[in-house]
Amino acid sequence: MAKYIFVTGGVVSGLGKGITAASLGRLLKARGFKVAAQKLDPYINVDPGTMSPYQHGEVYVTEDGAETDLDLGHYERFIDEDLNKYSNLTSGKVYWNVLNKERAGEYLGSTVQVIPHITDEIKRFIYRVGSKTDADIVITEIGGTIGDIESQPFIEAARQISLEMGRENSLFIHVTLVPYLSGSDEHKTKPTQHSVKELQGMGVRPNIIVLRCDKPLERSIFEKIAMFCNVREECVIENITLSNLYEAPLMLERESFSQVVLKELGISAPPPDLAEWENMVRKMNSCLSKTVEIGLVGKYVVLHDAYLSVAEALRHAGFMHGVHVNIHWIDSETICGDNAEEILGSMDGIIVPGGFGSRGIEGMITAAKYAREKSIPYLGLCLGMQIAVIEYARDVAGIKDANSGEFDAECKDKVIDFMPGQSDEIDKGGTLRLGAYPCDIKEGTIMEKCYGARRISERHRHRYEFNNDYREILESNGLVLAGISPDGTLVEAVEIADHPFFIGVQYHPEFRSRPTRPHPLFCGFIKAAIGE
Repeated sequence: MAKYIFVTGGVVSGLGKGITAASLGRLLKARGFKVAAQKLDPYINVDPGTMSPYQHGEVYVTEDGAETDLDLGHYERFIDEDLNKYSNLTSGKVYWNVLNKERAGEYLGSTVQVIPHITDEIKRFIYRVGSKTDADIVITEIGGTIGDIESQPFIEAARQISLEMGRENSLFIHVTLVPYLSGSDEHKTKPTQHSVKELQGMGVRPNIIVLRCDKPLERSIFEKIAMFCNVREECVIENITLSNLYEAPLMLERESFSQVVLKELGISAPPPDLAEWENMVRKMNSCLSKTVEIGLVGKYVVLHDAYLSVAEALRHAGFMHGVHVNIHWIDSETICGDNAEEILGSMDGIIVPGGFGSRGIEGMITAAKYAREKSIPYLGLCLGMQIAVIEYARDVAGIKDANSGEFDAECKDKVIDFMPGQSDEIDKGGTLRLGAYPCDIKEGTIMEKCYGARRISERHRHRYEFNNDYREILESNGLVLAGISPDGTLVEAVEIADHPFFIGVQYHPEFRSRPTRPHPLFCGFIKAAIGE
């Protein structure tokens, strides 16, 4: 029987519940358990696929094509397990399922209510992830902050699971903030006390309280929270802010985090084998003396979480090559032909990540042209590949009006256009090309050198494709179609032969990068950026 761990948050949002859950998953896996992780999001959207990156950060895509919360990226990178469509649930998806069942008559005339129908749907989802993955332990992060009205059905469902499974098979971890007041030079426990009181008022007593803080806490803080929040002192865990998030599992284990969790669940297990993770962190921290400058040219750079997986993949590749990757967050709207040298001249490499819409596109095209002409390593991801194709068509193949149908529906030469079966009339949510698809790599390309293979599989999230009507003219002008779908219908990757590193891929390799296994494309990009 699987054990169920629920992670909640209090006081403020953005405390690092996701990192706490991911770190625990890593520690439990290091002790020999099979771990599954999932995120419950209270918002009414069916999934985050139609939400602005400014509001929600990046949309993380699983192997089976689910558009999910960015915390799933943390889970995959820390636990090193591929997640699936059962790993993210929203209020919108819950109500969608329940209303469809009501319309189909599945409730036999019952009045449909939050309890039991909504909570039962949530419970089915939570139980399903354990059965589908055959996990020993299921870690479920409940989004939002205790006291939010939209989170209440999820808390209630978790409470019911705790009753059904028994306290020995379920556990609640509450992550809260302990603020420091510089004026009085002291930490304050009252916000945590109020947050726990709110949670207890909903019928849930946390077993473990994780205290997020910027400075080390004095012993009296642990004693006070243990007494007023009705937990053992050993179950109050310090989670101090770190400069390197991958140190979090090691820091939490120094606080005996996983041992306390297992004790609360009545499980005995050997100590965690963290040698690989410790070596990785040590290698990361030793890279700080040598730096490589990478310009990330995007349209959502105000919120770095919009490109979270890209940034992490760059860092993974950096420490593999013994360098610290210094990311320059460059707003593509600020780039034009006149200032490209000023903005991009000091970059060792340029990366253009994914995105939607016409805003800032010309700045990205200028960046791709600058990288091509100045022999600066370039990596284009999804939109970044399309940008590279447009620029090459305009400035090398002589197709002056080349553009994407996404940016100019009336343009004459759409070198990038809708996929077959797509159009503006199709609903936006969940209709992109999503999930893992195979790709055949052309022999003798830089792509083949990076991957060391001729067939790969990568995750996609896009609606527009390379227009096959322009294959011949672009190839005849030197553009290498380095990756093609196995059926020969879709161009998945392009590159330039006489360039140190200039690759654009239609997919999102960043979703497959792991701190212990950096992605080969990012490794090739960083290797070229440091001049090797």
